[in-house]
Formats: sequence, structure tokens, C-alpha cells
Amino acid sequence: MSTRWSWQRFEDLGVDGVYDMLALRARVFVVEQGPYLDPDGADRHAWHLLGRNAAGDLVAYLRVVDPQVKFVEPSIGRVVVDPAIRGRGEGHALMREGLARCSAAWPGRAIRISAQAHLQRFYGRHGFETISPVYLEDQIPHVQMSRRSAP
Repeated sequence: MSTRWSWQRFEDLGVDGVYDMLALRARVFVVEQGPYLDPDGADRHAWHLLGRNAAGDLVAYLRVVDPQVKFVEPSIGRVVVDPAIRGRGEGHALMREGLARCSAAWPGRAIRISAQAHLQRFYGRHGFETISPVYLEDQIPHVQMSRRSAP
């Protein structure tokens, strides 16, 4: 699958970009996983990585919240792949692209995430290590994970 990536601040997403981002996030995080308030105020303080297929459909997304907003470090979150293409490696491609963008934006900085606990192995493949016990966030078990800066 050939994905076109765009890396934008919230104010540069435009109406269609914001709509597409919220629609994909809602389809997975709200409909699949249970109700919670997705717009949390952090979108305005984040970079947004959008992956679109050849038809222009948003199929992969993550955001990187600026340092000092959620954590001292920049924080990757809202990592989501369209359910129709799961299992094809797009989540790993999304993480690789996101980590490359983080390295360019914040060279030498560690990255912290609040990960769903069942995804520790996935994030571990991208260099993240668990640094907290399990806790509930939006009624889902989570852990904090950290990744040292890339060499």
C-alpha cells in the first residue's frame, strides 16, 4: 500500500482534514472501544500525521503533542489505522513515520506515550519501554512508555 503522509499543525489541517481526523478517531476509539471524549484540548498543541491512500481517504493517523502539554517530553497519541486495512503493516509504517518526524522536530528528545496496555509489544518493537504500572484511562488499561532519543 502506498500511503501519502502529511505532517501539519492543527490550524493548518483545514476543515476537511479536521473532519477526516475526527471521523477516523471516532470510528475506532469511540465506536469500537467505547464512549469517551476524544477532543481533549491537546489537538491545538500538536502536530498531526495523516496517512492517505491513493484515493485520498485517511487510513492512518497519529498526533504528537508538544512537550510540556501532557508530559515533559513530546507525546505520541491517538495512533489509529482504518479497521479495513489492519494487519497489513500500516500501523508500523505510521509509527516509523511519526518517530522520524519527532526526531526532526525535537532532535535528541525522548518521547513518552500513554499506551493501551495490550499494545505494549507493538510499541516495544519501536523502541518504547514500559515505565509505569497499569492504570485506567477512559476505562481501558494503559501504561506509560518511553523511548529514548534516536541515535
